Amino acid sequence: MNLGKVSNWKNKISNFQQLGGIETSVLDNGLGRGTRIAWINTGTGLRYKLVLDRGMDIVDAFHNEHSLAWISHNGVASPQAFSDKGIEWLRTFAGGLLTTCGLSNAGPPNEDESGAKGLHGKYSNTPAELVSIKQPDIHSGDLDFEIVAKVRESSTFGPHLEMTRKISGRIGSAEIQIQDTVANLGNQKAPHMLLYHINCGWPLIDEGARIIWQGEKKPKATDANNTQFNIKHEFTRCAPPMDEHAGFGEDVAFIDPKADSRGTVVCGYANDDLGLALKITFSKNQLPWLINWQHWGKGEYVTALEPATHPPIGQKNARENGSLILLEPGEKRTYNLKLEVLTGDEVNEFN
Repeated sequence: MNLGKVSNWKNKISNFQQLGGIETSVLDNGLGRGTRIAWINTGTGLRYKLVLDRGMDIVDAFHNEHSLAWISHNGVASPQAFSDKGIEWLRTFAGGLLTTCGLSNAGPPNEDESGAKGLHGKYSNTPAELVSIKQPDIHSGDLDFEIVAKVRESSTFGPHLEMTRKISGRIGSAEIQIQDTVANLGNQKAPHMLLYHINCGWPLIDEGARIIWQGEKKPKATDANNTQFNIKHEFTRCAPPMDEHAGFGEDVAFIDPKADSRGTVVCGYANDDLGLALKITFSKNQLPWLINWQHWGKGEYVTALEPATHPPIGQKNARENGSLILLEPGEKRTYNLKLEVLTGDEVNEFN
């Protein structure tokens, strides 16, 4: 439904939910039993599920009949507060359209003078505190909606980081606007790393679908192990399922993304056969890195584009190479991303 073209709904609707909006609920079965969620319907065919108890990340996402996101074997699992050791993060990783890594560690398990950190930090196993929900108002013509929550990563006598997340949009627009503000509310400097794991899967992701980015690929430790497919396609095409990616098999590119004159980076995926694309927009000043993770395992077929403050090297390595962000007491940093569904001729023009 394109509300820009179909405006004769006025005076014919009793409840805004007939167009779209936000609906909260609680899962009552399986690994996610008792987990708070919120479904958002944009009225355009784009609808997606926020998991409030996992940092208000996004798991399921659809455009019409097509899934945009990759969902892991587990799907949504209840948050596990102490799944922050080693690689235990993987035990509850749902995949999903957006999994946030941080707020103080992004990358492998590591240990230094500040203690031990597990894979990708604590964020996605931390429940959010819901602050507000604004629904569209069909009577005044205000079709904007937003949901706001806070997520805290803190310890008595230790660092105290708080992230305020606002996810918003407009009925009739196939976009997801994400604004995150991270504040150091403690009385000492606090390490900070942030990575947005945007995981896409079939049918948007399929053999031959385009992976769109511009910039310079930087070497990493496992580059020598890239599959022949990526040596040929330079991380710009989706591969068929491959035996090389069974288990922990993967290809990963660290990218220094190219920005336009306004400092904006554009990347995403385009499936020309479906006439469907996902466009990702962010600020290079806020998020100077882009990672492309590819895992073409049979039955685990996924790729992710990941805007980030750092490559996923872990806090210890970031501290040692001088790139670790240390937020001063009271300091804040804001991050903005936009996820936009493209269809028809827009897909052909997206490159």
